[in-house]
Amino acid sequence: MHRLISWLAVVIWMAVIFNLSGQIAEQSNQLSTGVTEVVIKAVEQVAPKAEIDTRSLNHIIRKNAHFFSYLVLGLLAMNAFRRCGNTVKLSLVLSSFLCVIYAVSDEIHQSYVPGRSAQITDVLIDSFGAGIGLLVYWLVSSVYTRHRKRHGS
Repeated sequence: MHRLISWLAVVIWMAVIFNLSGQIAEQSNQLSTGVTEVVIKAVEQVAPKAEIDTRSLNHIIRKNAHFFSYLVLGLLAMNAFRRCGNTVKLSLVLSSFLCVIYAVSDEIHQSYVPGRSAQITDVLIDSFGAGIGLLVYWLVSSVYTRHRKRHGS
């Protein structure tokens, strides 16, 4: 049952990414602009005199969305492959492959959406995010495993 739930989480997250990539440029921009406005309001509360370049901040938020969405995919994929009984090394390889292939296919999909384009830099950002997700999973599971061995549980 844990395997099924783990893979279901991967598929659902991939569907979320697919849905976001399928938004036309105007919809996608509205979403990131909304997030940018929230960030600007928060910054203004802390530093009222701060000068914020809205366009640059929006770009940073969009790229961070790529990074963090694939960080989550990396975590979920690694968990799913480990739940299937694969070794850590094999799970790292399979998860990396899955995330990079999905990032490439995601950019190809995006190239067919009105007002959107495929960007190799986005594939690199996605892949880096996934890699950090895999690293986080590995670090947390290593600490957990050491803790269990030391405490005999």
